[in-house]
Amino acid sequence: MLNLPNLLTISRLAVLPVILVLLIGEPDWGATGIWWAFALYVLACITDYLDGWIARKMNTTSAFGTFLDPISDKIFIAALFIVMAVTDRIFGVWALAAVLILAREFMVSGLREYLGPHNIQLPVTKLAKWKTSTQMIATGLLMIGPYIPGDEWPGRAMLVIAMVITLITGWGYMKAGLDHIKQ
Repeated sequence: MLNLPNLLTISRLAVLPVILVLLIGEPDWGATGIWWAFALYVLACITDYLDGWIARKMNTTSAFGTFLDPISDKIFIAALFIVMAVTDRIFGVWALAAVLILAREFMVSGLREYLGPHNIQLPVTKLAKWKTSTQMIATGLLMIGPYIPGDEWPGRAMLVIAMVITLITGWGYMKAGLDHIKQ
């Protein structure tokens, strides 16, 4: 259970509180704290890619990793969106994009949980991998928004792109899954 891919996933969850504290502490630490949070975030995103790649290459995929990896992704995005809302990086209409992204994540997770005991799987699509990437990029850009050219607009634009891709993939999963739900 504690193979390298699973340790990478666990490390991603372990670093999350540090990133959140650095984001919340921005008034005290300023840009230095944000850039540290961003650096840790980038490392966490790299581990998200590496854990799956290593598991497939080394043939060390496990039920634990299959369970934990998508859950850790959702915890990561949800926690960061909440903290960014609290720190006014996501507000107003932009918060709607974050809420729609989170709603899709919960709906698809719930659908997978419902279909699992019926031995029906909804495999991850290529577009869903792009969804994850755009969410990661949007989150990173929103994190450093006040410290880059263009202010928070690059992050907001990417958040909207992530929302659109998220809703498209969510619709695809729901359509495929609902065909299996018995009345």
